[in-house]
Amino acid sequence: MMAMAVLWAAAAQAQQAAPTQTTVIQAENVRFDYAQVLRVTPVYQTLKASSVEEQCEEAKGDSKLSRALGAVKEALGREEKPDKPAVVPDCKPVTVEREFRRPIAYDVDYTYKGAKYRSRLPDDPGNRLRIRVSVTPVVQPPRSR
Repeated sequence: MMAMAVLWAAAAQAQQAAPTQTTVIQAENVRFDYAQVLRVTPVYQTLKASSVEEQCEEAKGDSKLSRALGAVKEALGREEKPDKPAVVPDCKPVTVEREFRRPIAYDVDYTYKGAKYRSRLPDDPGNRLRIRVSVTPVVQPPRSR
């Protein structure tokens, strides 16, 4: 406790002995407000993906209609099942390409105090956009004489 009092007294004497120079740091002239959103346009990224799928072709003599009729007759018991060989479909691997689109950003048109602006944002802001308003004076360079 005694050491703190000594340091405090030394600091007070140093301030009285030497003239102090005060540096003023101006606070930034910033405030926040809301702008009216006029239009939001998504910006898409297109991704391509390919996969291998098995594609099968039906046997030539076997149509969907004849298979359906055969199933109905078999269910009603009017037709005996002949022993016929199972139809082996002709299957082969085929590469299938697909495209996917996903939004990666949004171009936002908005108005603030009568002026129109456009910004690219990561999310859709809705009908109001919170903005940062900053005012800084323009300082002219000194005139040469």
